[in-house]
Amino acid sequence: MGGGGGGDTFTVDDALLTLGFGKYQYFVLAYAALAWVSEAMEMMLLSFIGPVLKRIWRLSAKEQSLITSVVFIGMLVGAYSWGVIADKYGRRKGFLMTALVTTSAGFMSSFSPNYATLLVLRCVVGIGLGGGPVLCSWLLEFIPPPNRGTWMVVFQAFWTVGAIFEASIAWAVMPTLGWRWLLAFSSIPSFGLLIFYLCTPESPRYLCLNGKIKEAMTILDRIAKVNGTEVPSGTLVSDDDVVASDQDSTPTKRHKQGALTTILKLLSRELIRPTLLLWVVFFGNSFSYYGLVLLTTELNAGRSACAGH
Repeated sequence: MGGGGGGDTFTVDDALLTLGFGKYQYFVLAYAALAWVSEAMEMMLLSFIGPVLKRIWRLSAKEQSLITSVVFIGMLVGAYSWGVIADKYGRRKGFLMTALVTTSAGFMSSFSPNYATLLVLRCVVGIGLGGGPVLCSWLLEFIPPPNRGTWMVVFQAFWTVGAIFEASIAWAVMPTLGWRWLLAFSSIPSFGLLIFYLCTPESPRYLCLNGKIKEAMTILDRIAKVNGTEVPSGTLVSDDDVVASDQDSTPTKRHKQGALTTILKLLSRELIRPTLLLWVVFFGNSFSYYGLVLLTTELNAGRSACAGH
């Protein structure tokens, strides 16, 4: 274990391999899944409220589309901002902030008195939704490396659960209670994130990379106790320490780099090809998925039974 030639050291990933995937990881997965269901619901409701508000507030097609567009604009801002915050202040604080923003703005949008207010609040919701990748990072940093691909697929399946749940709520609520209640009910899962926040642990990898070895070991010991396994013997070290030892360089060099430097690394000679490939794949997936989802209700808007109040 633990690179750098020393047999008495181990990294967080080494520990996770020994601890395995057990009850503790199921708890982490449950919390992350709730967040993913919440995000899916906030996104899916756009396809239901748009046609209704167009009729009630007599919006033009451009004004209706802007209700959706501002959410994605907010996500563009949030995706970068929350990543920086999570790297600087921790994964837990990162997704706490996203949950607070999404919950408050999502619930308040149900009381929007006019079109302009709704646009502002839904944009703020988008900023909160942009923090979704923080939850992905947090979840993956508790899962043993060989199992991450499998459990990420399982995690992504909860988006479908959220989409189905949102459609069910819209079917039940829109014809009788109206669109405002749909917005209010859709924010309930986000409240759940705030309720259970105190039970969530910080990522041991984040703690280790930031020199908080004792705190990281405490969490690893807790995982071992819940899973019925044991933490490897030896001294916990960060991945940076291992790399620095292999390269005979200073371990703290990475932490002195700014967020822009980190992003520019994606465009380096070694990473430019996979970076562009992932960008193209993600763009194509998002363009086709959201295009189809948000267009579906328009196909039957003229005969919709979910007109709402």
